[in-house]
Amino acid sequence: MESFNKGKFSDKKVVITGGSSGIGLATAKLLVDEGAQVLITGRTQATLDAAREQLGNNAITVISDAASSKDIAALADRVKAEFGTIDALFVNAGVTGFVPFETMTEEKYDEILTINAKGPYFTVQKLAPLLSSGSGVVLTTSIVNVVGLPMLSAYAASKAALRSMTRGLARELLPRNIRVNAVSPGVIDTGIMEKSMPEEAAKQTKEQMRQQIPMLRLGDPVEVAKTVAFLAFEATYTTGAEFPVDGGGSQI
Repeated sequence: MESFNKGKFSDKKVVITGGSSGIGLATAKLLVDEGAQVLITGRTQATLDAAREQLGNNAITVISDAASSKDIAALADRVKAEFGTIDALFVNAGVTGFVPFETMTEEKYDEILTINAKGPYFTVQKLAPLLSSGSGVVLTTSIVNVVGLPMLSAYAASKAALRSMTRGLARELLPRNIRVNAVSPGVIDTGIMEKSMPEEAAKQTKEQMRQQIPMLRLGDPVEVAKTVAFLAFEATYTTGAEFPVDGGGSQI
């Protein structure tokens, strides 16, 4: 029998950057399933189209590059046209970039810092005027901003910048009753390894990672999504905080 109960997030309007795959898509699906209207961004039309198929009519997809100031400004205009005001902003778009310190180029460094730190900063700046009183902003940091790992020094620096930014923006947006927090994922099984390396290599890599995590398993994107939803809507007395979702990897 069909239920006529409203979903937990009915009438909520949410923007998710980097929402066409992985953690962003899992979060969009969780929110849509509970009644929210969601606008997601991605960099390729094919990925966005696949995401839209999963999400249905309560989702709007927009091509937008987190490294482009022009795209960020256009995104704010589109959000205003579609939603007017929004109740939550999940700033999730980012790149990884496994590069040894010795071979890091200035070009690659700039790319990582631009997409992961500059992009989120100006995304919040441009969309903040559309955030309603009591709304929540969530930024995606990473376990690597507190744990030193090889080949991720520039990526870690970009995520550490986001961690600091979370505190600063939380303070600056307090007068408008907007909370700003961060979710810090550890190793999450988004399927990206299977797409980026041979099957056997992916299997071995994941097994090595499992052994290094206190809970001895990789995280599920839904586990991060639930935390994002909590920070965005339910953590009403929390701002400036970072919430680890990492199987204990940064804690024990």
